[in-house]
Amino acid sequence: MSPCVFCDIVEGKIPAKIAHEDHLAVAFHDVSPKAPVHVLVIPREHVADLDAATPSQELLLGHLLLLAREVADREGLGNGYRVVINRGADGGQTVDHLHLHVLGGRPLSWPPG
Repeated sequence: MSPCVFCDIVEGKIPAKIAHEDHLAVAFHDVSPKAPVHVLVIPREHVADLDAATPSQELLLGHLLLLAREVADREGLGNGYRVVINRGADGGQTVDHLHLHVLGGRPLSWPPG
């Protein structure tokens, strides 16, 4: 098994409830949801975190954001949703693979943590 659980999901080694797949990204439901809808959007290629992204990945990053919007629409989050990218231990990142959290299905308070 590879050291990255999200890479294992992308490769089909670990099962996940897939919300979307395409040539650049995979979106799947979080196994420990923090809201009624909690979907993770990840790039297929391993990028450790937002700081590891390079200017050459600009189109990939844009694709991830547009996919987050598409997932929110498919999940019926017309009343609103939140997209979160955690970075580093203090930012709450627990898996070292860039991922966007799409959260919704209930009112979300601010500040988040």
